[in-house]
Amino acid sequence: MMVSIKETEFYSEVLREFNYSFADVFIFKDCVVSEVKEDVDFGWDEHAQKIVKDVVSVTGSRGDELVFISNRINSYSVQAMDWLKFFKQSYNLKAYCVVSQNRSGILNTMIEKLFFPKRIKHFNSIHEALNFVEKRLAEVS
Repeated sequence: MMVSIKETEFYSEVLREFNYSFADVFIFKDCVVSEVKEDVDFGWDEHAQKIVKDVVSVTGSRGDELVFISNRINSYSVQAMDWLKFFKQSYNLKAYCVVSQNRSGILNTMIEKLFFPKRIKHFNSIHEALNFVEKRLAEVS
């Protein structure tokens, strides 16, 4: 079952939370988790640019050491080509993870892979994704 970060034990580890009309974003020590609202057509100009600006202002990072987790608890669409705008602005990600259990979420991810140059990791639960981040960081240190 898909659950929001707010409904997990991980919520107590959130360093900063941004609540937009189109999404909720949770900043952790080593990752950022987004939960886009139902029926949003998520794009760079109207949505992602604002999130990136706020995340950079808190973390001081342009993404090189951040893992981004898209926790797709709602049904929405992604303007996949807008990943090109993200990279054109010299932003980057250490890793990109998608948490989804439904068919449309998996289809969105397949389309995003056409425009996202790195591997997109897929998980069935937010717990799996956050455990992956924790395990990966333990291996690096």
